[in-house]
Order: sequence, then structure tokens, then C-alpha cells
Amino acid sequence: MVIKFLKLFFLLIITSVYAQNNTMKLITPPYLQKGDTIAIVAPAGVLKNRKHTINKAKELAESWGLKVVYGKHLFNQNHHFAGTDEERCQDFQDALDDPSIKAIWAARGGYGSVRILDKLDFTKFKQQPKWIIGYSDITAFHNHIHNLGIETIHAMMGTSMEENPEDLVQTIATFKKALFGAKLNYKISASKKNRVGEVSGELVGGNIAILTSMLGSDSQISTNGKILFIEEIGEYKYSIDRMLQSLKRAGYFAKIKAVIVGDMTKIKKNTTPWGSSIEQLILEVVPNNVPILFNFPAGHEPDNRAMIMGRKIKLSVSNSKQCLVLFN
Repeated sequence: MVIKFLKLFFLLIITSVYAQNNTMKLITPPYLQKGDTIAIVAPAGVLKNRKHTINKAKELAESWGLKVVYGKHLFNQNHHFAGTDEERCQDFQDALDDPSIKAIWAARGGYGSVRILDKLDFTKFKQQPKWIIGYSDITAFHNHIHNLGIETIHAMMGTSMEENPEDLVQTIATFKKALFGAKLNYKISASKKNRVGEVSGELVGGNIAILTSMLGSDSQISTNGKILFIEEIGEYKYSIDRMLQSLKRAGYFAKIKAVIVGDMTKIKKNTTPWGSSIEQLILEVVPNNVPILFNFPAGHEPDNRAMIMGRKIKLSVSNSKQCLVLFN
């Protein structure tokens, strides 16, 4: 009992120190093995008429030898959300606290994760870390858990199974690699708009709107000395510019090592032409000496490559040759 208490005490000290010292290496949750259990929960948007899709996600995980359990309120509806805040929180809390569950897989994003973040108790999770998986609105969890000193997986969600299977080959393959501990190395076609350079650093980030919404909260991440990944969907260019300017004013880009730009999907058109590309907006806010890799296949497109958030990566950016993103 005393030994268990001491382990918990030192773990709490480590995670507390990490919040103040962002150079400390994050904790890697145990990779999954056949026979392990993964929980599918819905911390955000409603899953109306999507039970068949989530069942396909369950079948996918089971084909890898995993056991799958559903959150008790997974298919509930409370207007926009998959149940009330309390119901969604309870499902996530149950998965966090259950030692038999080795990973928590978000069924979908949408909006709603931020509403339950402060209701959750991460005490047992910090004692026995497990993988939290998703993208888009799940950026709120990536950021919050990053500040607890634990890695997470930015990857497909249950509703990704609605896409054409042929378009999901790399999405599924890289998700499986991340989950089971295989190396993730990517060769990316160069963009002429890339800003060249070679750096290494811890990967952080996610959806731009969610990153902006985290500003000023306990879930805001430090980007100092790190590599920032960003992606977005369904916004006007002026809105993306406003968010980038907000991040810039908050110091997001002041001491950054590099930026990886993922998919910019379904960008809306202004009635009055905006006058510049999204690439230009990003180039304007990021210091001139900082490498930028455009067109990384992650975000809201079917080809959504898995990434381990909080992991130190090596980045080689060219504007004429293939670019490399290597996860150590």
C-alpha cells in the first residue's frame, strides 16, 4: 500500500513538473495487444442514424484481435449532443477509470468535448495512462492531456468508416500502426509553397478553431520549441485568418520550431473575394526562419494519417523533393 502511494505521489510530481517544464518527455501509454479492450465513446456530437457505421468501426477493431465495448450512452441524443453533458462525461469517466480498458476511441467529433473536460477526474488515468484517440473536436482532449504529460493519438474516429473503403487504406493502416506500436514514417510530396528546413521537436496541435478556443484555459498548450500541426474544415478564410492572428497574439508562433499544415477542407467562399490563399495567411503569421510543411494528409479528408501527439518527431521540409516526417 505504501509503495503504491509512493508511486502515485511521484507520478503526480512528474506530471506537475511537466506542466511547468515543457521539455520533459511525455509518458507513452502501453501499446495495445491482441485481447485488449478498447472503448468507443461519444464525448461530443450526436450519432443519429450512425449505429451501423459505429458497428463497422467495432468490427474493424475486432478484426485486429481487440475487444470492444460501447459507452452506456453512446447512441443517446440531447439536441446537438450525444446525450447530456453528464451522460457523455459519465461514459468517458467510466472508460478512464476502468483498468481493463486500454484505449478510448472517440466515435465522432463535431462539438461538445470542451463542455465535459472540467467535469472529468483524471486521477486514475494518470496512474494508468491509456490511449485517447480522435481528431477535430477531440483536439480539446489532445491539448488537455498533453498538459498532464501523456501522449495521445490523432487518428480516425468511428464515423470515418462512412468513407469509401478504397480511400481509407492508409487511414486504417496507420491507425493500426500507432495503436500497436509500429513505427510511423511518412514521405510527403513537396509543395512549392513549403518553407524548407530540418528540425526535430515534440508534436502538438490539432484543429485550429479548437486550439483557439483553448486560449487562456488550463488546456492551452505551450508551443515553445515544438512542432505545431494544424487543420481546419468548413470555415471562411477571414475566420481562419482571425484564428491565426489570435494564436499569433497569444505567442503561439514566437518560439515554434516548425509547422505542419494538414487538410483545409470545405473552405467557404466570401461574397467579397478574400484575396489571398490559406497558405499565404499561414506564411504571414509564422516567423520567416521557421520551416512549414503544407499538404500533410491528416484532418477531415478520407486519407487521415495517424500521428502521435506529444511524440518527438524529425521533420525534413523541401519545396522540390519529398518531405519526411519521422516519428521516433
